[in-house]
Amino acid sequence: MRTFEELQTIEAVDSFITSHVLSFVYISRTGCSVCHALLPQVGELMEKFPEIRLAHVNSAEVEEVAERFTVFSVPALLLFVEGKEYLREARAVHMSLFEEKLQKIYEGYMN
Repeated sequence: MRTFEELQTIEAVDSFITSHVLSFVYISRTGCSVCHALLPQVGELMEKFPEIRLAHVNSAEVEEVAERFTVFSVPALLLFVEGKEYLREARAVHMSLFEEKLQKIYEGYMN
């Protein structure tokens, strides 16, 4: 399983997104059982996409993240390509559909 870089400030989130061509931000909240159950599944899936940089943000600690990215429910999974949001999944994530969408974007960008 790939690990996620823990981001503690909104500035760190912004810097992470702009510093990497392909960046993925996983937004969760303390006490969210779905968030904690899904994170390792996403980490496993991301083994297939080594060029995507991974980050995790706890919205209870970095409250601005919800407002900045208009996140109304967690977990929220956001993929950015060259700083622009290309894919968003939230709450109930169907992993095989998410993988298909991710694969299309990844292949399109890597080729």
